[in-house]
Amino acid sequence: MRAHVRASRRPARARADAPQRSAKHPGSGPFVSIIVPVCNEAEIISEALQRLRRDFPDCEMLVVDGGSGDGTAELAGAHARVVTTAPGRARQMNEGARRTRGDVLWFVHVDTVIAPHALGQIREALADPRIVGGGLSLRFDRRTPSLNYLAWVSTLRAQHLHHVFGDQAMFVRRDTFERLGGFAPLPLMEDFEFSRRLHRAGRMVVLPATSTAASRRLTKHGTLRMVAFMQYLKLLFLAGVPPERIRLRYQAGPGVVLPALPRPSRTRHPHRVTKEKPHGD
Repeated sequence: MRAHVRASRRPARARADAPQRSAKHPGSGPFVSIIVPVCNEAEIISEALQRLRRDFPDCEMLVVDGGSGDGTAELAGAHARVVTTAPGRARQMNEGARRTRGDVLWFVHVDTVIAPHALGQIREALADPRIVGGGLSLRFDRRTPSLNYLAWVSTLRAQHLHHVFGDQAMFVRRDTFERLGGFAPLPLMEDFEFSRRLHRAGRMVVLPATSTAASRRLTKHGTLRMVAFMQYLKLLFLAGVPPERIRLRYQAGPGVVLPALPRPSRTRHPHRVTKEKPHGD
C-alpha cells in the first residue's frame, strides 16, 4: 500500500563505499540486482535463497538483515552476500540499493515464490525506455475462493491504479529509483507510497509472471476480514494518519481497539510527498 513522506528529489550521491556499477553480465538485457530484506526468517531463508540462486543465476543477490536474533543472517550468508542494518523495510531496501550495482533493482520478499520466467519478462519490458518499473501478477500459496479473488483484484489494482506492493516483487530502474530518492522512511506502506511516485515518473507495467505470496497473516484473521482491514489502513494513510500509528494498528490486527491519541495540530502533513510533474502516463 502507500504513504506520504517528504522524500529527497535529488539523485543519491555516490559514496566511497558504494559498489562499482557494471553493465556487463552473463545474461542478456540490463543487469538486475535482487534485494531481499529480512528479519527473523530463519525457518524459510535457506530454501528461499536457494530457489532464487537456481532460478536467477545471472542476477546479483543481496540480503539485507534488519537485526535478526534467530540466526537468519548466518544462514543467509551461505547463499548470498549479506549486509546488516537497523530494522525497517524501507531502510533495508534503500541500503540494499546503495550496496548493489545492477541497472535494475528488484525487491523480493523472502516469503514469496517468483516464477522463473519473470526475469525475462522484466528485461523485455524494460527494453521500452518509457517504462520505469512495475511488478508481477499476484498469487497466494493457498487456493481458496477468497484468496483467489484477492489475488485477482490486487493484480487489477496494480494494472489500472498503479499500486504495486512488496508482495508483487516490485522492480525499478536504478536511475529512476535514485532520482526519486528511494523509499520514504516509513514504518509501513513504503511500497504503496513509492509506487505512487514511480507512476508519476514514467510508465509502470504489471507482468503476467507470478509472485506467489504467503497467505499466513491473511488466513490467521480471515481473508475477507483482512482485505477490509487493509483497505481501512490505506484510507488512514491517505487521510494523513501518522505512519507509526498505522503500523501499530496493523500489528494489533483487526478488531483490536488502540488507545486514543491527542488530536494533531492543523499543520502541514509531516510525511507528505510533494507532487512531481508527470513524465509518463
